Amino acid sequence: MINHFVDISDFKKSELKSIISFAKRIKNNPNKYKNLLQNKSLGMIFEKQSNRTRLSFDIGMKKIGGNVIELEKKEIGYGKRESDSDMINVLSQYIDCLIIRNNDHSKIKELSRLNLLPIINGLSNFSHPCQILSDIFTIEEILGPIDKQNITWLGDINNVLISLLQASHIFRFRLKIASPKALLLKNRSLINKFKSINISFCSDPIEAIKGTDCVMTDVWTSMGEKKSVKKKKIFKNFQVNENLMQHTHKKTIFMHCLPAHRNEEVVDSVIDSKKSVVWQQAQNRMYVQQSILNCLLYTSPSQRDRG
Repeated sequence: MINHFVDISDFKKSELKSIISFAKRIKNNPNKYKNLLQNKSLGMIFEKQSNRTRLSFDIGMKKIGGNVIELEKKEIGYGKRESDSDMINVLSQYIDCLIIRNNDHSKIKELSRLNLLPIINGLSNFSHPCQILSDIFTIEEILGPIDKQNITWLGDINNVLISLLQASHIFRFRLKIASPKALLLKNRSLINKFKSINISFCSDPIEAIKGTDCVMTDVWTSMGEKKSVKKKKIFKNFQVNENLMQHTHKKTIFMHCLPAHRNEEVVDSVIDSKKSVVWQQAQNRMYVQQSILNCLLYTSPSQRDRG
């Protein structure tokens, strides 16, 4: 039984494949599942800005018959008026599931361990599992089975990459990460943990991009982090531009979790090109979120298929 959705690494390959498979069915026949989560309620606490995650869960839940309430941290006094366990106990009397986006991954883990209410990690300082599971959905939709693909990540070593590394470890797709030498040295323990036959790290973006099926990148400055001239300088050679994309093959796709800092980590001519699938990538967030909610709120196949 799936109780929470906090990290990709918490799941077996079969469980993740099941979520992706059901998301495909929802996308192919949304009308069939319009009452899937009827009378179920989702609570949302966003301590950080959100566009795609907020919208995909909000609209996605409503499109399968559920209700959504956004809980403002200040209004409910989260972290101040009462203990976390008391807050979750109260929320569990009213809602069926809670998504949280914050700067403290340990807090999300702590709330999930209380096991009073299904908890979804909507992005933390450590990981972004909803994004990566949705990206796998999109890659398979366009290119085929994920375990047959070569994926390249260019740029920062951040929370999105952590979830991508966890996914590669489980699905066994080939993943090359190209990042500045200074960041590779800074993250040696992480590299040693994930480096394997199918996962490699380097500081040469051209070498990493050769023969790849999918190029992925993200902003150089993560949410809440101050922009740094020094950081911008060390990432200069990791910009995804036309010169770099010339080293890919005809069917290579470009992905970005968005928001993008245009003409910084990626130029307009790439993100707006035919190789770019960022809008399809964003759209698919909703179907995967719907499937995640389904797996958390229903456990039997007959219930999942109702509607």
